[in-house]
Amino acid sequence: MATVREATYDLLRSLGMTTVFGNPGSTEEPFLTGFPADFTYVLALQEASAVAMADGYAQVTGRPAHVNLHTAPGTGNGMGSLVTAWHNKAPVIVTAGQQTRMMTLIEPRLTNRGPTTLPQPYVKWSHEPIRAQDVPSALMRAYAVASQPPTGPVYLSIPLDDWEQTADGVPTARRVSTRVAPDPEHLRRCAEAVAASRNPLLVAGPGVDRSGAWDEVLALAEKLRVPVWAPPFSERFGFPHDHPQFQGTLPTAIGPLTEHLHGHDLVLVVGAPVFRYYPYLPGERGYLPDGTVLLQLTDDPEEAARAPVGESLVGDVGLACAALAERLPAATRPLPSPHSTPPAPPPDEPLHPEALFAALAAAWPADGVLVTESPSNVKMLLRRLLINRPASYFSSASGGLGYGLPAAVGVALGERHTGRERPVLAVIGDGSFQYSPQALWTAAQHRLPIVFLVPVNHQYAILKSFAEFSRTPGVPALDIPGLDIPGIARGYGCAARTVESADALADALRTGWRGDGPSVLAVPISQEIPPLL
Repeated sequence: MATVREATYDLLRSLGMTTVFGNPGSTEEPFLTGFPADFTYVLALQEASAVAMADGYAQVTGRPAHVNLHTAPGTGNGMGSLVTAWHNKAPVIVTAGQQTRMMTLIEPRLTNRGPTTLPQPYVKWSHEPIRAQDVPSALMRAYAVASQPPTGPVYLSIPLDDWEQTADGVPTARRVSTRVAPDPEHLRRCAEAVAASRNPLLVAGPGVDRSGAWDEVLALAEKLRVPVWAPPFSERFGFPHDHPQFQGTLPTAIGPLTEHLHGHDLVLVVGAPVFRYYPYLPGERGYLPDGTVLLQLTDDPEEAARAPVGESLVGDVGLACAALAERLPAATRPLPSPHSTPPAPPPDEPLHPEALFAALAAAWPADGVLVTESPSNVKMLLRRLLINRPASYFSSASGGLGYGLPAAVGVALGERHTGRERPVLAVIGDGSFQYSPQALWTAAQHRLPIVFLVPVNHQYAILKSFAEFSRTPGVPALDIPGLDIPGIARGYGCAARTVESADALADALRTGWRGDGPSVLAVPISQEIPPLL
């Protein structure tokens, strides 16, 4: 008879989950012993990086990813990235070791005292099987839960002595559908409201990209001839930025965002919350201008429930947009004016961020994948570098730091394992870089040709922007001098250099993408503090 470990590996193999991210501990070794030759173990040097790598891998492949953590301490180390995976709606399956069942009553060293409560509320399901024989079936359930919209992380705690127990058999790898059609009656009312509107506006959010619905949203927008915006703090994009109807990204505060909606009698929000606001700046009109109707299409019931205004239609956004397009006549209103971008400043040294990103955009490959974590610079970056293809932009929806660098490693591994091999660029601020630099070692060990572009301004510029906005002068510890970004990168096995001019950047990018491992480009930039809003 097969052991629980053998049955679990057979199930993982049948589910196509032969990549395991992790940092092994003693409570995980009984699972990892005799690691199968057809599996890949991706070693991260810290658990937060392991979870972020699995997040990036799951998002770019569109399939659940498996990360193995070290009981309670390893789960604690990974919690920041688990929070981000929750907000990113990344289907990450976390398995964590637990002390042997023979001793859990007396709570020996490395006991997880609350294995099902520790990761809450940032998992869709957490469980510790009652019997060793239930481990494979619990994993099958975890896979189904993580895959269901809204997708997201799940957590299994598994006692270390379960793995050698005799299994009841290998559970069948079940198929569970993941697309739910919207309610027909509610859809009819939405279509009537859109058809009756005089000047509608469309917001295309990250759920469009997760659902693979770019074509459906594009067809609907073109039929309606409406301006299209990205929502604030969007971790993925759902509409091509070079399309003439695309207008940019909405502001992040209530008042300024509401002003952008002024003059539109209907706002159709597709695949996004309503809205992800920060900071608090209420304005005079509330959440919507007077007389404006808001309709939300989302696959997330919680997202629908917490919307402060409007009506919400819950279901697959691709199916909803296709059904709306079928019910609506082609609009005859004039097309919106194309969004314009002001000229970039001259490429003086040190480079202004706008000049840096203009140079980056000029060298950007059409099939490139961008991962970002440079909070003070991201608005300028996205003004210059346009995201025009699906699954080509990834960032953190949680607002925490430490995600971008290891997520880029997971994205690059996903690109390799799917055979697409698209070039990957991560733009990581010099402050963000310090949260998870050990992920560079994993990139080097797997010889991933990622280019990490690090704008260096020796400060937490986004916090200085907040301090100016909130009128809180004198906040300490907002400068970070003396960091040697190339030196840190070389220590982890990466090629690294400082790039000081726009002309040198293009050559450095091409060299990095043609290389057989990761490269880190530290680019000194000017130290202006951008306005928060």
